[in-house]
Amino acid sequence: MSSNNIITQENSREGALDWQLTRVQLDSEGIRSSLIEGYCSRQSVQAGEELQVMVSTNPAARFEVEIFRMGYYGGRGARLMKSLGPFEGKVQPDAPIGDNRLRECQWEASVKFIIPDDWISGVYLGRLTTLPESSDEPYWQSYVVFIVRDNRPADIIFQCSDNTWQAYNKWPNNWSLYTDPRGAHAANVCASFNRPYGKYCQIFEAPQSVGSGEFLLWEFPLAFWLEEQGYDVTYVSNSDVLNSEQLTRGKVFLSVGHDEYWDLRQYDAVKDAIENGVSVLWLSGNSVHGVSPLTSSSIGEAKRTISRAGVFGGMDEATVREYAHFYAGITFHGPDESDIIGARTVTPCTGGGDWTCTLPEHWIFNGTDMKAGDKIPGLIGWESHGDPADIPGLEVIAEGNKWGGGTKLGKWSATIFEGPKGNIVFNASTIFWTQGLSTPPGHILPWSHFSRPHGVDERVQKITKNALDHALRKSTFIESA
Repeated sequence: MSSNNIITQENSREGALDWQLTRVQLDSEGIRSSLIEGYCSRQSVQAGEELQVMVSTNPAARFEVEIFRMGYYGGRGARLMKSLGPFEGKVQPDAPIGDNRLRECQWEASVKFIIPDDWISGVYLGRLTTLPESSDEPYWQSYVVFIVRDNRPADIIFQCSDNTWQAYNKWPNNWSLYTDPRGAHAANVCASFNRPYGKYCQIFEAPQSVGSGEFLLWEFPLAFWLEEQGYDVTYVSNSDVLNSEQLTRGKVFLSVGHDEYWDLRQYDAVKDAIENGVSVLWLSGNSVHGVSPLTSSSIGEAKRTISRAGVFGGMDEATVREYAHFYAGITFHGPDESDIIGARTVTPCTGGGDWTCTLPEHWIFNGTDMKAGDKIPGLIGWESHGDPADIPGLEVIAEGNKWGGGTKLGKWSATIFEGPKGNIVFNASTIFWTQGLSTPPGHILPWSHFSRPHGVDERVQKITKNALDHALRKSTFIESA
C-alpha cells in the first residue's frame, strides 16, 4: 500500500460541506420523488465517455445538477466535481408495463457531459435540485448515481452491488423483482436500469437517500474507510465484471454489502480470477444467490436489464419445504456459489445474531485480542452465509446462531481458504460487515429481524485490515516469484 497513490492524492483535496439531500418529498406511496427524479444512461462510465442524465420534474421546474465523488476527504465524505445548469425541467412519462413486468423508461436526456480525464474511479452522486422562481417557494432534491471506472492496475477492485440495488428498486409504485403476484422470488421477472431509484425499501426509513440506490447504506462505509486508510482502490459495477480481465488487473476483489444478484458470467470471471491468484474478500452476505442475466434494453443499450432466471447452487431441502411458494417457476440452478465464497445462502437466509470468534489463533485475528466465544454484537444480519464448502484447507474462523424473523433458529459461518497461488478467499458472512468499519456522513445504521449492528468496531477494522494486508503481501510475493 503506497502512502502517495492516486487515492491519497485525491483525498487530500478539499471535501464538500454540503452534498447531502436537505429537502425531499416522496409521493403518497412513499417510493418516488416525482417533484424531481432521474437516472443515468450507464451504470459505469470511463473518462472521455459521455454520460446522459434523464430528469423529470412534476410539475415542470428549472433545476441544477451537482456532481460529487464519494470518498473520505478529511471526513466530509464527498468532493464537489462539477455543477451543471440551470436546465429547464419537464414532466417525463411513466414507464409502461412491458413483458415480464418490465418498467423501462425512455426519457429524453436532460443533461449530457463528457467525463473529464482527471476524474478518478469512484462512486459519484449527482444531486438534483429544483430552482424555485421566488424565495417564497421551496426547493426539492434527489440523487442520481453512477460509477467512474478505469482500466489501470490497482491493489483493490471494489465492486458495487448495483444489480441488487436494482432488483429491490420499487420505482415507480411498488414495482420490483419482489412484487410479482406469483411470489417474491418468481422466475422470469425483469427490472430495468432505465428508471430512477426509489427510496430504499428495507431496514429503515431513509428518504434522504432517494435516487442513490443502496450505496449509502452498504458500500459507502467501506469506501470511506478504505480511502481514509489510503488503500489503492478502483471501482466497478456488477455489469463490469463479466470477464476476468477486470479482476486480474487487481490483487484483491471485494464483494460488498448486499451482493445477491449475479450474471453467470460474473461467477465464471471470479472463479477464473481466483485460479489466477486474485484474492477475494466477501464483505457481504446472501452473495451470488440469484442467477440474473444482464441483457440489453428494448432499444439495444447493453447491460441495462436484469431478470431472475434461477438460483445458484439450487435450493436446499429446508427452502424447498418452507419457501417453495416464493420461488414460483424457478427450475434453473446455477453452479454452487460456495465454491467461490466458502459458504452459501441457506434457510433461513434472513435473521440477526452476534458474530462469534471460534478460531482465535488464526492470523486474521492478530491484534484483536479476541478469544474463542468473543462476540461482536449484532453484526450478523440481515442475511448471511452458512454450510461451509467442502474445500481442502478451508477453515471456519467464526460461526454461530442467527434468528430469522427474530425467533427462528439458523446458522451462519465465516470462512477462509487458500487459492492455488497463495491467494485467499475470506467470507465475512454478513451483509452488516461494513457497518463495523465506519459511519460516514449521510449513513444510517440499519436494523433487521429485531437485531442491529452497533457501528464502528476496532475488531472489525483490524480483521479487515489483516485480511487485506495479508492478501496484498501474498500477491506481491506472487508477482516477484
